[in-house]
Amino acid sequence: MDISNSTSIAVLGAGSWGTALALLLAGNGVHTRLWGHEPEHMQALLRDKQNHTFLPGFDFPDTLLPCVTLQEAVAHCDDILVVVPSYGFRDLLGSLKPLLGSGSRIAWATKGFEAGSGKLMHEVIQEVLGDRPMAVLSGPTFALEVAHGLPTAMTIAANQPDFGAHLADLLHNKTFRAYTGSDLAGVEIGGAVKNVLAIAAGAADGLNFGANTRAALITRGLHEMSRLGKVWNCDPQTFMGLAGIGDLALTCTDDQSRNRRMGIALARGQSAEDAQKEIGQAIEGVGAAREIHRLSVKHGIDMPICEQTYQVLFEGLDPRTAVGNLLHRQKKAEISH
Repeated sequence: MDISNSTSIAVLGAGSWGTALALLLAGNGVHTRLWGHEPEHMQALLRDKQNHTFLPGFDFPDTLLPCVTLQEAVAHCDDILVVVPSYGFRDLLGSLKPLLGSGSRIAWATKGFEAGSGKLMHEVIQEVLGDRPMAVLSGPTFALEVAHGLPTAMTIAANQPDFGAHLADLLHNKTFRAYTGSDLAGVEIGGAVKNVLAIAAGAADGLNFGANTRAALITRGLHEMSRLGKVWNCDPQTFMGLAGIGDLALTCTDDQSRNRRMGIALARGQSAEDAQKEIGQAIEGVGAAREIHRLSVKHGIDMPICEQTYQVLFEGLDPRTAVGNLLHRQKKAEISH
């Protein structure tokens, strides 16, 4: 299939979310190349015209081409959409760098902080690839529902408005709507922090603490998200939108969320390692909890829900004790000025 003279995009990451986005783009008539880091997996996608491992039941249209090599995937594609876990983000950019042209534009749907540095993905891109058009995609989206064509909305924050508008045009159809903005850091922080809060909400539900507790965790968790956003001078309105409260509410309340299922497993006495194996895909909230702990200590930010989640994940704290610790905190005003 010759796509060299057509609008085309490379989606890098062939898990459930990368595959769902590739299906969305290809279904909209965009020539889409999909790449994953395991050659055997990509050979299976080429053979089966379907991702039986991570998103079974959805046939690939002719506009979607699985690629075994990274070089093949990005050839003739000025637009690159990275959908790999945060722990593999920098390494992929390093492999991608010699393959990019001067006009290449980078978008990503990765959620999390870089392990060890606590950097956001746009900061990693600037370090590895330098200044270029870039955009982050985030919001309340489950891969399976996007693949089924259920009504969905998300946010695209870009450092150049025309790039954000271009991506929105590629993704838009009668059931999928993309809103644009410019607050990259705010959208990224919303996508990272909500995963930690979803582990907390899952643990609370696993302990049968009820809907009141879940609502309190979501609401107070939103405050913690906003406090961390001040480090990057984020727009507070970002956290009131799809990438903030929208994604937070979705991830904390539906068992399609891997992070929520991690919390439920912890409440039932499973270790984080065993729960990770059982779920079978990356649990971004685990790594994010460690980085948020470091950032909150470094900057003196009060993030008690995220801190207790970190203690459960990495210090062996019992989930029931963690909830008790939150309830026994000193009384304070809900809104501080």
